[in-house]
Amino acid sequence: MINSESFAGVGSTIASLMFLWAVCKQYFPNQLENYFSKYYTKFITLIYPYIEISFPEYSGQRLKLSEAYTAIESYLSNTTSERAKRLKAEMGHDSDKLILSMAENEEITDEFRGVKLWWYSNKISSNRPTISFYPTDDDKRSYRLTFHRRHRALVNDSYLPLVIQQGKAIAVQKRKRKLYTNSSNFDYSEFRKLVWSHVAFEHPATFETLAMEPEMKLEIIQDLVKFSKSKEYYAKIGKPWKRGYLLFGPPGTGKSTMIAAMANLLDYDVYDLELTAVKDNSALRRLLLNTTSKSIIVVEDIDCSLDLSGKRKTGGDQQEGNKEEEEKKKAMGGPPGKEESKVTLSGLLNCIDGLWSACGGEKLIVFTTNHIEKLDPALIRRGRMDKHIELGFCGYEGFKVLAKNYLGVESHPLFDSIHELLKEKKMSPADVAENLMPKNESEDQADLCLQSLVKALKECKSENEKDEEEEGEQEKKKVKTDEEKSVNDVKVGDKETEENKED
Repeated sequence: MINSESFAGVGSTIASLMFLWAVCKQYFPNQLENYFSKYYTKFITLIYPYIEISFPEYSGQRLKLSEAYTAIESYLSNTTSERAKRLKAEMGHDSDKLILSMAENEEITDEFRGVKLWWYSNKISSNRPTISFYPTDDDKRSYRLTFHRRHRALVNDSYLPLVIQQGKAIAVQKRKRKLYTNSSNFDYSEFRKLVWSHVAFEHPATFETLAMEPEMKLEIIQDLVKFSKSKEYYAKIGKPWKRGYLLFGPPGTGKSTMIAAMANLLDYDVYDLELTAVKDNSALRRLLLNTTSKSIIVVEDIDCSLDLSGKRKTGGDQQEGNKEEEEKKKAMGGPPGKEESKVTLSGLLNCIDGLWSACGGEKLIVFTTNHIEKLDPALIRRGRMDKHIELGFCGYEGFKVLAKNYLGVESHPLFDSIHELLKEKKMSPADVAENLMPKNESEDQADLCLQSLVKALKECKSENEKDEEEEGEQEKKKVKTDEEKSVNDVKVGDKETEENKED
């Protein structure tokens, strides 16, 4: 039996040979170096008969999270966490039970058909100095599997496929839906790994609680369910498995609530994409590559996020456009001259409908806007935004849903009056809901709230009055623009006259 001193001697000899080879190889020709390397590898194999397979956390130049890594992580957390000495703990989905997983730099033993295998959770910390006040995460994580070379076929053909299959099933079972947001990358850690941060998605909205017409509600539900079951169909017609929805309408009409209801219906994660925090088109691609399947990618108020109208200012409009940009920066909370996003319309279109859109599957892309007329037609055409959903002011059917949700009533003597008022008055579902919200603990909540709504509707402007008011505002803006143009023309004429006199 070989004792520890013998092992120490062998280790010392190997270390000496490696050092000698590192010193001498720089003096050897390339052909001779390749010759010695081949026999050096065979020599090491004779002494160390084990094979190692690494599974890095990120693939494709760290652009995308590796599916194999996440599957292995789920498998190890479920099957081998009892054997590890150091563990990580997090809360499970919809329960108080803790989920345990391997800590970094921990090794455990697994067994498959009588064969022993070793899993090691590896973490290599970056020594690169950073100059940033933002938290960075440049560490490289991976799992390393070690086994005897005689079991190569068993591991490759049976063990690893089983690990991936069980890991994916466990991940689905323990999956906790999340709400993601992207961090600003206007700092020196532009290429850091952490591009999305998240919290648990706990929005309670469902289609049953949405204030909208039943026919439209049913149509949207059927469209979503059909999409979620159409993987083979999309492959058959040669299209990426994604679908775009454009939600537009006045403020307070339930666009954000609709997104939450869609996520709850399909059991999808939500990625809230803030375009103003994305540095450029390359950073946008990296963000979207790191989204998972079964998710909704949301850009709210896209008309306010960036200048995606596709229109270019020329001539005398340039100076005015610069002033408008400075005002926008102030409105966004940043000082004038602050570094701004360089995401372009073409870059966004390429991500949602170009070659990059085929990376990943089963995704919904949802844009919301209060002003659809401000968006470039190329952005919202069919094929990019496949379904346009207009969410308007509250109708009678929507009111009945809200009355049932907030007051628990399905009929009341005031319903007829409210029905007639809603035919000629414009009020958003958010305003209707606020009037139906109980404000105290009195017993006659329904009567008080419905009376409050009737009063608010009577004070609200009718559709004709609002249309006339909007037309008046547009006319004022037009007159103001014409006056400013006339003043500019006069100034230009005076300047040309002075130049002619000087000549």
